[in-house]
Amino acid sequence: MTPRLAVMEAVEKLNYRVTVADVSAQSGLSLDIAQREVLTLATETGGNLQVAESGEIAYKFASNFRNILLSRSFKLRVQEWLKTVWKWLFYLIRISFGILLIVSILIVVLGIIAATIALQSQNRDDNDNRRSSDRSYNGGGGGFIFWGGGWWGNPFVVFDPYYYEPQQLRARDPNEMGFLESVFSFLFGDGNPNADLEERRWRAIAAVIRNHHGVVTAEQITPYLDNIGKVEEGYEDYMIPVLAKFNGYPQVSEQGTLVYSFPDLQKVASEKKQTRVGSYLLEDLWVFSKAGSGKVALSIGLGVFYFVGALILGSLLQNPRLAYQLTGFLGFVAAAYGFLLGYATLFLTVPLVRYFVLRGLNSQIEARNQMRLARKEQLSHPTPQLQEKLAFASQLSIAQEAIDENNLAYTTETDLNDQEYAKMLKEMENPPKS
Repeated sequence: MTPRLAVMEAVEKLNYRVTVADVSAQSGLSLDIAQREVLTLATETGGNLQVAESGEIAYKFASNFRNILLSRSFKLRVQEWLKTVWKWLFYLIRISFGILLIVSILIVVLGIIAATIALQSQNRDDNDNRRSSDRSYNGGGGGFIFWGGGWWGNPFVVFDPYYYEPQQLRARDPNEMGFLESVFSFLFGDGNPNADLEERRWRAIAAVIRNHHGVVTAEQITPYLDNIGKVEEGYEDYMIPVLAKFNGYPQVSEQGTLVYSFPDLQKVASEKKQTRVGSYLLEDLWVFSKAGSGKVALSIGLGVFYFVGALILGSLLQNPRLAYQLTGFLGFVAAAYGFLLGYATLFLTVPLVRYFVLRGLNSQIEARNQMRLARKEQLSHPTPQLQEKLAFASQLSIAQEAIDENNLAYTTETDLNDQEYAKMLKEMENPPKS
């Protein structure tokens, strides 16, 4: 997700009135990036600034700011249109693999039938020629046999590729679309379950900092970090990215206890209650397919049937007796056989390889989850040294600095003269106590 989209979603979730810290905590963006994007968004959509007596700023957006943004930007309108087009295009791509599977199986089956008919017909012609040679003295008998064969007709005519095709197309179940999509899921899965891992990581860290009143120890953050090396006292350089992202700084007690303060995250548009956050960052395991066991089993069954059928078709096409009959439909099947066998092979090997790859990825995810869980358990049973750090952090807690709409020094929503007049009336009604 781009920073612009992340900010827009954060503004909507925060009810259109935000501070930069609110957006940073909600989106997981750094304070610097959030500052830049919020200012740009306010400029392009006509957002309003609300300045508190302390000088802190809140931004207020219209509830339809997305429509305002689209109406003012041709580029964004094109991007939205392309996003819609891509949604349907990707859907067609997803179902195309299922359609290709069904069409390929039909071609293979019909190819097997056509090749079998051709071979049987040739056998019948060979037998007729031998009988004609043996009974050449009885021309009537030969004619009787020929016309008798014609009377019986071709018992395989119902397997002609054009015989059932219209009926099959008309009888296709509309609910089959779910299966078509499941074929893509069986082949390629359903995307990375941790695509938003970094966003979740930084949102959780911001929530932990705010829940602990803007001051935390390194041990309270480690359950959400990876690749941090040593976690002993004095090896807390892994906190540098956290400090840089949220404008924090370290504080040291007289005893050498080290904690980290983030006053900028405590500046909010309205008073915030504690946010529910997991006790450690939990990565989701890769799922082989979300199509359901029944549809996965059906895909496997069809894949095996398709592969075996392709092998049988190949053995029939290699028969030298068909060399002069590879015309029409059989000629098309022979020309497309390489693709048919290749797709059948890939249809089974791609999911098989993916299965073992996912097992390896999941083992790594489980190891990382266990490592973060172990750090969380250490925090649940603190040592005396850690208890001292936690106590020092609580002593330095920073109160939230909420920007009250009723006590603003300045806002762009109304004229400056009107604001000064309203402020004067308010002071007259509530004179300062001497």
